[in-house]
Amino acid sequence: MRELTPSQKGAAAEAAITASVIQLGFRVLRPLCEGGRYDLLIDLEPQLFRVQCKWANRGNGVLSINLNGCRLTPGGYVRSTYTAEEVDAIGAWSPHLNRCYLIPIAEVAGGRQVHLRFSRARNNQAKGIRWAEEYELATMLRSRRLQFAPIAQLSSVH
Repeated sequence: MRELTPSQKGAAAEAAITASVIQLGFRVLRPLCEGGRYDLLIDLEPQLFRVQCKWANRGNGVLSINLNGCRLTPGGYVRSTYTAEEVDAIGAWSPHLNRCYLIPIAEVAGGRQVHLRFSRARNNQAKGIRWAEEYELATMLRSRRLQFAPIAQLSSVH
């Protein structure tokens, strides 16, 4: 099997996250055009939740999720990170574990990468670790840890 391109990985992650959200009984809204800072909206009635979807790479008991965005502008490619003004969460899909995760942007805004640990560290470190199970999509959507942008604010986001 050939290696997927970054665009293909992003599309696969978006499709997996969308399917998982629908299976949990929520509506998913998608922008009509490309180039926005979020990939989809989850309708949590009455809130709309902006999600940027990412592919999660697995290695040594940890999922690594790149938080960089890269977009083409008239001046060339621009790399950037995500802020709470642009998205409410990072959605991540691990093809190796076939699981989806949701990380509130408030926890990772401005960062370049986030790690979710799915198995115990060899040195038994537990302090300061983001455990993958705590960020599983279903757990996060049912919890009260999510912070929402006011709906009126969404209309001004480009």
